[in-house]
Amino acid sequence: MKTRYYQIICAICIVCGITSCSDFLEIKPQNEILFEDFWSEKADVENIVTGCYSALSEDGVRRRMMIWGEARTENVMASERTKTNADPNLYSILKEDIKATNSYTTWDGFYDVINRCNTVLKYAPVVAEKDPSYTQSDLKATIAEVTALRSLCYFYLIRTFRDVPFSREAFTDDDQKMDLEATPFAEVLDNLIADLEAVKGDAVKRYPEVKRSDPKYRYQTGRITQDAIHALLCELYLWKGDYDQCINYADLVINSKKVIQEEQDLKNTSSGISVDKTALKERLEGYPLVNDNLKGSSFGDAYETIFADGASKESILELSYDSNPEKTGMTNNSAIVELYGCDNKTGLLVASKVLNEDYEVSSSRKVFADENKKVDARMYSNCDCTTEGGRIMKYAADILTINAASTTNITVSKSYFTEKSNGSPWIIYRLADIMLMKAEALCEKMDDDVDKASDAYNKALLDTAYQLVNVINKRSICKQKLSTSDFLKAPTTKTQLSDLVKRERQRELMFEGKRWFDLVRYCLRANNTDAIVNIVTNREDVNKSFAQNFFKNNMNAIFWPYNNEELKVNRNLVPNPAFSSGENSSYEKSK
Repeated sequence: MKTRYYQIICAICIVCGITSCSDFLEIKPQNEILFEDFWSEKADVENIVTGCYSALSEDGVRRRMMIWGEARTENVMASERTKTNADPNLYSILKEDIKATNSYTTWDGFYDVINRCNTVLKYAPVVAEKDPSYTQSDLKATIAEVTALRSLCYFYLIRTFRDVPFSREAFTDDDQKMDLEATPFAEVLDNLIADLEAVKGDAVKRYPEVKRSDPKYRYQTGRITQDAIHALLCELYLWKGDYDQCINYADLVINSKKVIQEEQDLKNTSSGISVDKTALKERLEGYPLVNDNLKGSSFGDAYETIFADGASKESILELSYDSNPEKTGMTNNSAIVELYGCDNKTGLLVASKVLNEDYEVSSSRKVFADENKKVDARMYSNCDCTTEGGRIMKYAADILTINAASTTNITVSKSYFTEKSNGSPWIIYRLADIMLMKAEALCEKMDDDVDKASDAYNKALLDTAYQLVNVINKRSICKQKLSTSDFLKAPTTKTQLSDLVKRERQRELMFEGKRWFDLVRYCLRANNTDAIVNIVTNREDVNKSFAQNFFKNNMNAIFWPYNNEELKVNRNLVPNPAFSSGENSSYEKSK
């Protein structure tokens, strides 16, 4: 037993210890006999798949998901801790002073997950031949799961760096070519779509229901399912500009969630649990979003269910953490603790002053710029928007109650997770995100030049998109009874709808690692940097004149530089010309 256990541990270290393109070149020849010994049982595959999720959930990867998606946006600014040298690399990013030596430009954690997934794809079929209990349907489900995880990692990489080394090979042999050239963004995107289209039908549809106390309770949202693959395809097609396919996959996810909700309603009815379906229909119009409290004047239930408890009915894919890591052996969400804060300290990031200005000064509102801004629950659950440079609460607060007995004097009571017990999830996809992607795709399908022949076509698209946006907005209004005066003003043109969708995405998904990627997508679609130049003046920590000049007509600037260490190891990578190397020496590229 001890020998077998030792072999398994060694094999896991060998198979899963590859951490970056840099490390690929330093791998020593691996023991093929050890590989054969390890890949023999179904449990061996399951252990490595679990390791893929563990690697994706590690602090370094999680921080990059947050920093790559938020730190260059107008949502955040440096806290006093950051300004006093707590994290110089992060502060440089917030000041738009990004060099190739910045530690947050490393990508090793994502390539670690990618290589783990490729290793599973290489060796899982071998296990299927050896272990009768590992059936062909099991094998196909595994292939779909790790293909999706690999695709998700590559998607993060191309949205951040644009062109990246792309491979479906497992790097297990030192004879393999590892210093790969960067594959163009569009080519990687097409490959990810093709890979997912090939396996989407093989993924697990739903995991068996268990009690919330069972660790497997989080499988439904914490592991790849068909809904998760459809959600990823929805966004991939949105970036590709194939809006019909984006809408198609959005509808698959929405309809799947509706079926689950209907099943739950039937169970509730049979168990004698009453649900105010009339109120839910009026507010949510049949969409199975997590609703806020409709009984009385207290709100905040939706926040706690989605962001503090996790594994909500709205979630599609999330990384799971535990609030009692010492007891369970799982990990807490340390990235949130460090970046957003906890009960005894402010995070490295705080909410931008722009949000406070938007709240107080109607003439300069950019985010919460609608008539119902002061009764929007997200004004109070995203961050302390009523305080200049307020703390970020999303994911950091474990309890949140919004008292809206008087809509002219809304108060908030809250508490934060402790430093060692943040069990909040990190949500990669949830239903509101998918609904807003569909709204964006519908908007992009509208004709730019409206004439009588296209009026009906445009109106149908506009009305459907507006409903999606308005439902999400209505969910957040801190009033028990709503009237049409509480709704978002209905747009009448494509331009107005586009602005409405973009601002609702910012309101709804703030601090969820989405904002910068949205801005990059808008720039790629328009083939200019206007979307980012327009927000530069709202960023607190940058030299605005420098940043405006830096981004103006410079599409390279919207992406990140390759890290210098990667450039040293892989001479086939060409540095992003928009950024300084951060070193005096330069690297000659091999031809």
